[in-house]
Amino acid sequence: MGVGAVSFAQIVKACEPAFAAVIGLLLPPIDVKPMLAYAMLIPIVGGVGLACVKEGKGVDINVTAFAWASMANMAAALKGKVGGSVTKSLKGDKSKNMDSANVYAVMNIISFLFNVPMVVIAEMDTLQVEWDKATAEHGAQALIINIALSGFFFYIYNEFAFAFTANVGAVTSSVLNTAKRVIIIVVSSIVFVEPMERNTVIGSAIAIGGTFAYSLASKVKPAAKKKKA
Repeated sequence: MGVGAVSFAQIVKACEPAFAAVIGLLLPPIDVKPMLAYAMLIPIVGGVGLACVKEGKGVDINVTAFAWASMANMAAALKGKVGGSVTKSLKGDKSKNMDSANVYAVMNIISFLFNVPMVVIAEMDTLQVEWDKATAEHGAQALIINIALSGFFFYIYNEFAFAFTANVGAVTSSVLNTAKRVIIIVVSSIVFVEPMERNTVIGSAIAIGGTFAYSLASKVKPAAKKKKA
């Protein structure tokens, strides 16, 4: 989101089900969705494509923002696939007391341990310079408070999301997650003064609607076969 509009990043992230569908077919255990769910990938991809078409300019894509958002989609799909399998395995063993919240906490600790070396390697050369620029503009105390609050609220958000999904079910969670994406796009467009053209609005609506339909279609269980008398 640091290299492009927040709203554009959220529109591209609406393609996450497409990445999840591919990962589900490539990594064991194979997860085959109903055909209707795969059909819903068409409006998702088509909506994102339409959102990238600017009036009078043709296709106009922020390649850097698109690439980073796509990598985020891939990472989220892999996390969902691998994390889901681990969660089911650990929750099946009552002696380990690993419910969804505890699994998420452990995943965050492991992620932190993996990310710190990567940040040191990739950012160490510019870290001091960027920190000095940020503190000169905002002040060290305000910067530290904002970083701490950002991390805290992000963790609490995901903690509540895990608990919420466990209590209300996946379908209700999908409905509200879709509403959340709409709210983020609208609010970010207003707060960050990011103008949205007609194609962007229509395309994002189609993509988000397709994401919602995919979520519902993927939860449909196949009809049980009647036993022969």
